[in-house]
Amino acid sequence: MIIDILTLFPEMFNTIFEQSIIKRAKELDKVVINIHNFRDYSLDSHKKVDDTPYGGGAGMVLTPQPIFDAVEDLRKDYSKVILLTPSGNVYKQKMAYDLSKEKHLIIICGHYEGFDERITTIADLQISIGDYVLTGGEIPSMVLVDSIVRLLPGVINEESHIEDSFNNNLLDYPTYTKPRIYKGLEVPEVLLSGNHEQIKKYRYEESLKKTKQIRPDLLEK
Repeated sequence: MIIDILTLFPEMFNTIFEQSIIKRAKELDKVVINIHNFRDYSLDSHKKVDDTPYGGGAGMVLTPQPIFDAVEDLRKDYSKVILLTPSGNVYKQKMAYDLSKEKHLIIICGHYEGFDERITTIADLQISIGDYVLTGGEIPSMVLVDSIVRLLPGVINEESHIEDSFNNNLLDYPTYTKPRIYKGLEVPEVLLSGNHEQIKKYRYEESLKKTKQIRPDLLEK
């Protein structure tokens, strides 16, 4: 997979993709991640990429020309272009699975007060990572990359993500490790039994209980 990220602040990505699972995926040639400053595509003599909004209002708005030209330069027939915006579809685990099957992703990081609405016409998907507003799309793009890259075949053990939270609309079951007793808190006996059927049943029931307590909205689905 190739991931191209368009941003005004490429220095924000200096170390984030050189750690942990993403670093391993890059070393295994499972993913190539390129960071592009779309200011480099500006035709303005001062490399300006924003302007005041028509109709008035606070803040500055990203202009279409640099982003259009950047996407046109990078886009292939099989590319999927993602625009990160608070007004996009809320990101879910299923979307991560679907995107992990793509060959090429182009991720556009918004900034300032927003972007010229015409930029939406070159996006295949508009995504929000939650119902809140950040200063820009850089952190959301990191969230997308992390959630997608770990799903690429051969990056982590498949069993690890099959049992992730949100699969089958359930939160993950509680897990324990040594010591068996810590400050009077004991590991559930069933996990020590060696009875795999009972363990499987226990974990499913605990997933249901946890989801009902914390995210009952998932059960409604």
